[in-house]
Amino acid sequence: MLRYILRRILDLIPTLLFVAIIVFLVTRMIPGDPARVMLGPQASVTEINNLREKLGLNDSMGAQFIAFIRDLLHFDLGDSATYNRPVIDLIMERFPNTIVLTVFSLCISLIIGIFSGMISAVKKGTAWDYFFTIFSLVGVSMPVFWLGIMLVLFFSVNLGWFPATGIGSMDAGIVDYVRHLILPGVTLATIPMANFSRITRSSMLDVMGENYIKTARAKGVSGTLVVCKHALKNAMTPILTTIGMQISSMLGGAVLTETIFSWPGMGRLIVDAINKRDFVVVQGTVIFLAVLFVLINLIIDILYKVVNPKVSYVRGEK
Repeated sequence: MLRYILRRILDLIPTLLFVAIIVFLVTRMIPGDPARVMLGPQASVTEINNLREKLGLNDSMGAQFIAFIRDLLHFDLGDSATYNRPVIDLIMERFPNTIVLTVFSLCISLIIGIFSGMISAVKKGTAWDYFFTIFSLVGVSMPVFWLGIMLVLFFSVNLGWFPATGIGSMDAGIVDYVRHLILPGVTLATIPMANFSRITRSSMLDVMGENYIKTARAKGVSGTLVVCKHALKNAMTPILTTIGMQISSMLGGAVLTETIFSWPGMGRLIVDAINKRDFVVVQGTVIFLAVLFVLINLIIDILYKVVNPKVSYVRGEK
């Protein structure tokens, strides 16, 4: 396993290098002069040129890229000209809020998604199966931005049950914090919830047809024990794959969700940086998220062995 982990870590290097190249090129393609946008229309030509020099925008693209890679190798994401702070400080300030939102949404999607998928598989062909199948299809097809706006209109504007925007304060109590968390959490959880339901149903149906399940039923093992202990455990490998992908997509989807609900997380930071043409913040946050994505996938791959010891870590081994 150790050799496999080391090989996977080495495989991350070209992936992250490719991401760094794409991020560098895309941020330089954003329309408008970053220095002029940051300083505003009242800035003088001298002030704009000084800021361009400070940001390295007067250098050639090759020189800028070399400086960018050199800073990354020293774990330096640069300094924001808009906030006058290191980018890593801005990330560490916003990242906990994004993690709270993502973990909360992941818990909702896992609990409801796996439960509905199990019921749909066990009750195959019944009304329950059709209900949860339609539920998953609607959930996976629903745009996040539309769902968020509809939830705000119904639960915040019309009913007044939950706050429409912002993040709760722990000083006001845990209830206030959770009330602010529910609407963005449900919005972010909808698509992963539907995916978990579909994957769980498909995987459970495959496992339920295995001989050991039939043997357990023939020995008189209760249906609940067969489903929960034997079937679900052996159906977890594709679910784990889905978890890794959904966490990554949820971190990416947080950009829309956090913007709709004014949630002060990484997504909102990226959107604000794009509007202000602060490309240093944009490229720093995207690189940080890319590293997070590949680390999550690496952890999920390692967990395969825990869930299913038959998984091989040697290429060509069966």
